[in-house]
Amino acid sequence: MRTTAPHRRARRTLAGVVTAVAVLAGAVTGCQSGESASEGERGAQAAPRWNTAPASIAAVGDSITRGFDACSVLADCPEVSWATGDDPEVRSLAARLLGEAEAPARSWNYAVTGSRMADLPGQLASAAEHKPGLVTVMVGSNDACRPLASSMTPVAEFRAGFEKALAGLRAASPTTQVYVSSVPDLQRLWEQGKDSPVVRQIWKLGICQSMLADPLSAGSGATARRVQVRARVVEYNEVLREVCAKDALCRYDGGAVFQYPFEADQLSRWDWFHPGKNGQARLAELAHRQVTSAEPPR
Repeated sequence: MRTTAPHRRARRTLAGVVTAVAVLAGAVTGCQSGESASEGERGAQAAPRWNTAPASIAAVGDSITRGFDACSVLADCPEVSWATGDDPEVRSLAARLLGEAEAPARSWNYAVTGSRMADLPGQLASAAEHKPGLVTVMVGSNDACRPLASSMTPVAEFRAGFEKALAGLRAASPTTQVYVSSVPDLQRLWEQGKDSPVVRQIWKLGICQSMLADPLSAGSGATARRVQVRARVVEYNEVLREVCAKDALCRYDGGAVFQYPFEADQLSRWDWFHPGKNGQARLAELAHRQVTSAEPPR
């Protein structure tokens, strides 16, 4: 059938409209894609990166970070602290990162002997006032070291305390990096001292009875108790890992402290439980290796 001129004009007009719509759609899609890419690039650029050379350090935690029993009996010795001490034999994390001359003016130790996770929010609040480049966290041993295994901090409570502490730090000092040490393997410490009569007498004074009570007993009750305490420490470390992983500026040590095979000569000669000066130096080495690594531990 022969096509009339009006029909040809109508087809040309419709074709022109379709072409225009296609061009417009392509332009809009291209614009949106460009915007998405730009936003993605901006997001990638804005993502915080771990700084391997922080300019200041604060430390929070418990007796280990205070250097308890490392220099004399039943006394703190912060000068040998793995985190902020100034003893040249230890070469603390602060000394390694900041230099021995600069470290005292740019490091602060807010750890308190006997502290548990419930005390961490307050300690981090004090540390945040300095807006430190890095804050070290080592806490959890006292949550497991209780008079009885049944008195250990519940895992859910431990998690809630850590989440609260990190949230408070982020609100007060958003760019501070956090290095989290795992809780030591308390069973390993029991193994190092249990065969010494002197050590057993000292442990009777009340040190970590959930793990160290009846140190030579191989009975089912004592064995089950020690297994229970170690399992709780493992659970605490998993909490530290999981909560830390949600914060772009938090780095968990990957279990380095928990896995470290502390020997007797690295423990306090006063209680054979806390790290002595040698043990503090080993903790400083582990922390420095993790903090200065370009990638977090696997």
